[in-house]
Amino acid sequence: MKRPKRGKLYSLLMLSFALSFATAACGTGSADAGGASKSAAPTADVLSGVAKDDAIAALLPDATKQAGVVKFASSVGSTPPSAFYAEDNKTVQGVDIEIADAVGRVLGVGIDREVATFDAILPALSSGKYEVGTGNFGVTETRKKTIDFVTYINDGQGFAVRKGDDRVKEVKKLDQLCGLKIGTGAGTTFEATLEKEKHVCADAGKPAYEVSSFGDNGAIYLGLQQQHIDVIMSTINGLRHAAAAQPNLQFLNEFKRLDVGFALKKGSPLAPAFQAAVNKLIKDGTYGKILDKWGTKDSAIPESRISPPELT
Repeated sequence: MKRPKRGKLYSLLMLSFALSFATAACGTGSADAGGASKSAAPTADVLSGVAKDDAIAALLPDATKQAGVVKFASSVGSTPPSAFYAEDNKTVQGVDIEIADAVGRVLGVGIDREVATFDAILPALSSGKYEVGTGNFGVTETRKKTIDFVTYINDGQGFAVRKGDDRVKEVKKLDQLCGLKIGTGAGTTFEATLEKEKHVCADAGKPAYEVSSFGDNGAIYLGLQQQHIDVIMSTINGLRHAAAAQPNLQFLNEFKRLDVGFALKKGSPLAPAFQAAVNKLIKDGTYGKILDKWGTKDSAIPESRISPPELT
């Protein structure tokens, strides 16, 4: 499993921020760049009882059955709960990881996981480098033109600010952000939404907001705490978890809900098998146990679907 390389300056900045947060939080355990205590990660075993389902495994294409593995690309951030590094800085964990591993068990295949940057995964699926991608990929009509999704959770877009910054109390419309600096993830629905709607400030006769895109969540939190940006737009679950873990961050509100799914190349023969596996996990209770473990039960879906319409 490969981890993307980072520059020396970035590493030093992240170390500095982690140390400063650990001092500010006055808590036990090591703190990552997003302010979440890695030592507090849940350890309950929710996968040991998951066994292969021969009928569902039969839905796999012959090539996958023969290979016995599925090539995954996973975007791994520095903050829970979706996918993040454990204290050893090597092991990946989180709700995305455990749902994928549970699906692999139902299908009787191994997960050959490689860590990749969020914005690199979808193009690599189209090129055939990977078969499946995870990274809290929201289902949008634009993405569906080239990607198929097998849904497994409902998350979406939210906002957070530094504690005590009362310039924005709730974001219902993006023109409430005019004149501010917004940090978000590169290649995400957040970035696409912000760039598409930049005109709202000019339309309202207000100064434009600025968008800074980052390849790592930790860098976004770093930019906020060092006041290089004013607002974070990111996942609802991620921001809520981070705000609960660090005292200097405040979650504002949900902005838009999105179905989230495994991303596959358009027309991938893996989709029916993955959908059936997720639905089995929902029905037998494993799915609920995974979400409860990672504090995301409010994001449960009643059933998995293949490339459903984008939520509006």
